[in-house]
Amino acid sequence: MKISAGAWLPRLFFLLILASPLRSATSDQSSTMSDGENSDGPAELPRDLAKSSLKDTPAGGKTWMVSSGQSLEQVLASASCGDIIQLQAGATFSGNFVVPDKNCDDAHWIIIRTSASDSSLPPEGTRLTPCYAGVSSLAGRPPLNCASTVNVLAKIEFNGKSGSGPIIFSPGANHYRLIGLELTRVVSPACVYNLIQFNGPADHLVFDRLWMHGTAQDETVRGILLGRSRYVAVVDSFFTDFHCVAKSGSCVDSQAIAGGLGDNPMGPYKIVNNFLEAAGENVVFGGGAATMTPKDIEIRHNHMFRPTTWKPGDPNFVGGRDGNPFIVKNCFELKNAQRVLVEGNVMENSWGGFSQAGFAILLTPKNQGNRCPLCRVTDVTIRYNKIAHMGSGLQIGNGLSDAGGASTDGGRYSIHDVAFDDISGPAYGGYGAFAQITAAGPPLHDVRLDHITAFPSRSLFLLGVRTSIPKISNFAFTNSIVSTGSQAVSTTGGGAANCAFKPERQGIRSLLENCFTNAIVTHNAIVGDSAGWPKGNMTFKNLQAVGFTSVEKDRVADLRLLPHSRCKQAGSDGKNLGADVAAVDSATAGVL
Repeated sequence: MKISAGAWLPRLFFLLILASPLRSATSDQSSTMSDGENSDGPAELPRDLAKSSLKDTPAGGKTWMVSSGQSLEQVLASASCGDIIQLQAGATFSGNFVVPDKNCDDAHWIIIRTSASDSSLPPEGTRLTPCYAGVSSLAGRPPLNCASTVNVLAKIEFNGKSGSGPIIFSPGANHYRLIGLELTRVVSPACVYNLIQFNGPADHLVFDRLWMHGTAQDETVRGILLGRSRYVAVVDSFFTDFHCVAKSGSCVDSQAIAGGLGDNPMGPYKIVNNFLEAAGENVVFGGGAATMTPKDIEIRHNHMFRPTTWKPGDPNFVGGRDGNPFIVKNCFELKNAQRVLVEGNVMENSWGGFSQAGFAILLTPKNQGNRCPLCRVTDVTIRYNKIAHMGSGLQIGNGLSDAGGASTDGGRYSIHDVAFDDISGPAYGGYGAFAQITAAGPPLHDVRLDHITAFPSRSLFLLGVRTSIPKISNFAFTNSIVSTGSQAVSTTGGGAANCAFKPERQGIRSLLENCFTNAIVTHNAIVGDSAGWPKGNMTFKNLQAVGFTSVEKDRVADLRLLPHSRCKQAGSDGKNLGADVAAVDSATAGVL
């Protein structure tokens, strides 16, 4: 299904979203984990969580008022721990502002905020939109549904010709909360790297109800570069226009939020209830030099989005100043991270045509440039998410860097109750595969795919495991409803050095034996290629035979199962096969 700029709302799986207040979430809620829950299948859940509620960031000291034309730098230098700095609502403060280290503590935060009253902002736990900056709509994005368009934000604007800004945290900066601000850069051909940057270790920072954005056709690489930070929360905020221009640009990768680089402890991180838009990756951890791994990361209830107007061929196409397109890669990517919970998010629109092939999610530990041999991606839980309109679904692999170096580890992945809609290679310039699973570096291990719903156009699995390394161990694919596309298993290439060499000749059972040890593939509903699946799986000729509530031609319009469906209560756990529709709807309610 092609999406025009005005037809942004996914029309299949997402019709099932439960009624709830738009863009509202309890972002002060640390997690949906039950008390005492410390693992989800093979993956350990985050041990430590960043707190972000207002009650956790008290500031009862002096209030400083900074009006238009007054010096924000002087107030930042003069303020004490516990003070509140109010910036005039509707005013613009241009420059590059360094936030100093004040050596504060948990009882004395410094709050930098708009002077507008709390009642003028969305309540705590509710996402801020550009409506609060006086903007009623953004072309190609979902409707903002503004109740009013009064500008109640204070704008902080970087006016430099290059570099990063407008907010730079000094080494050691701690216990700051930003509320109700618009952070951006001036329109210019300059490449701006980070709107918020840390120049050294920083800790206990909350970014709350902000609109952070680049400009429509200029290169703004990212919103926040987390750097060597600890206890950081990004909540209820709106990120737009982070992109690099192909061929003629100065940068090649862009993100709303990026982290996982450095030589200091990193995390915990909380990224909850945000609209996250970027061309490269909406969120990425890793991809550069590091000697440590960020730990304890929760990414919940976010809308990860990129407008289809950035896609070449769209009738309302927007690219760089010279007409070249923005470089698009993936929605979510981990190259260096441990104990990550990805829950209740909606991810939309990923296409290939550049250096990537339009995957939604990558779990690929990477010793990038041989500068991170200790990098790992372990203990990742991805559950109760909706993902739509992409060239391929998952890329799970332990590979070597371009320079030939191996990372430390990749494994213990629990991916369950995820609904994938519209995986199409032809439409989005990708492989059209549900999951690419590869291993060429450290052995891949402990991967669970459970209660998945996915209907890829080309193949279910794209396999590539070097025969010279250990096979993938403890792999489970269970309780899912999937289609095989034109071929159940395809190969990533490599000839006879790939365990999946000539998959059409090996057959499913042989592939499982050659590429995996201890693989469990059972209690799945397989639509399409029915030959050779292990006992314990059901096969169906077409989607209509599965027993969905509604199928329109070759597309599922309603994921719920009819009472007579053979997939009802057919799981190894007694549940319906496929993603738990009610649980996914509940977890994603209000994201759009």
